[in-house]
Parts: sequence; C-alpha cells; structure tokens
Amino acid sequence: MKTRRILLSLAAVVLQVVGVLGVSVADEKWVALFDGKTLEGWERVGSEKSIWEVRDGAIQGSGDASMLVCTKGPYRNFRYRAEIMINDKGNSGLYFRTTRKPGFTDGYEAQIDSTHTDPIRTGSLYGMNHIYKRLVEPGTWFTYDIEVRDDVWRGRDVTRIRVTVDGNELYEYLDFDQTFKSGHFAFQQHDPGSRVSIRKVEVMELPEKSK
Repeated sequence: MKTRRILLSLAAVVLQVVGVLGVSVADEKWVALFDGKTLEGWERVGSEKSIWEVRDGAIQGSGDASMLVCTKGPYRNFRYRAEIMINDKGNSGLYFRTTRKPGFTDGYEAQIDSTHTDPIRTGSLYGMNHIYKRLVEPGTWFTYDIEVRDDVWRGRDVTRIRVTVDGNELYEYLDFDQTFKSGHFAFQQHDPGSRVSIRKVEVMELPEKSK
C-alpha cells in the first residue's frame, strides 16, 4: 500500500510538470502519413510522365519532374520525419509548409542530394542554409527529422527550423521573414535521372507557443 501511494504521488508530480510546460500526452503522438501499402492520402502534382508508386513498403518516385503532396493538413508547428534513400546522381526534396498544388519554389525544402551535379547536399534548407559536405551516401537509407515552430526571439517573431539527419542535429535556422506560414508536406521528383524512395513518414503536431 505504501509503494502504491508513492507511485501515485510520483504520477501526480509528473502531471503537474506536464501542465506547467503546457505539453500534453496527445501533443507527443507520432501520426503515420504513409500506410506502407498505398498512396492513400497523397497526390501527384505535375507531369503525368512522372511515376509515384509503392514497392517493398516504400514510396518510389521516378520519371519527369513532379511533386507528391500529402492531402492532409495544413500544418504549422510540428516535428516531421521520414526515412529516405536517393540514387547516385539523384536529386529530390522534402517539402513542408508548402501549398496544396506546389511548384519547386513553394514552401521550405530540405534538400535530398548526395552526388547530383547540384552541389547543395542533404541537410540543406534550400535557398536558406546550405551544406556542401556529403553526409549520406547514395543508395543508403537515412532519417530526416525536421522541427518547425513559430516563436519569439529577442522580441521578434521568428520561425525556428531545426534540421536533424540520422540523429545528428545539424543546425537551427531562424527565419525572421517567416517565409511560409503553414501548409502541406510534399516530396519532389526532380528529373528523369533521379529515383527517390521514402518510408515511415510521420508527423507530430506541436502546441502553439504562447507569447
């Protein structure tokens, strides 16, 4: 009975801490956006000659340039992660806060590129913060984890974008222009020579931070 009282007291303390931090259990649940079998919840935007299909439990993109857009959303503050593989000389992008019918410049893009002629490599926030070192070998699965949250920094509104590859946090980019306010997730099929594979696509929505 004494042990039970101690456990109940500890549980109460944990709940109090969670309440103080403004975080709930529901806020920390990962939600799958890809069922591993079909493209339900995803839509191709762009060339009909591009191919998006599911093989061996992964989404695979090939052919002409296009985007594969998640029809769920829009999302604003979140963590978003996926396991990705790009072929040798291939190029793709993981998009977030993009439009429902995006082109290549709509929304934030986390670059997917190990050996393409474009020297901007995986881990880059395209057009904003570039990495030129090869972090991932082509033909190898890696995990992209992106955290996005609107915040206030030294009295200024900002969108904080934290980029992690294979568990290694690379940087946090502070976008004071708050270029893209909210939107959908998408993947890019860059060109006919590129073949991208994607699996375990998940999102965790984050609570709005009070100002």
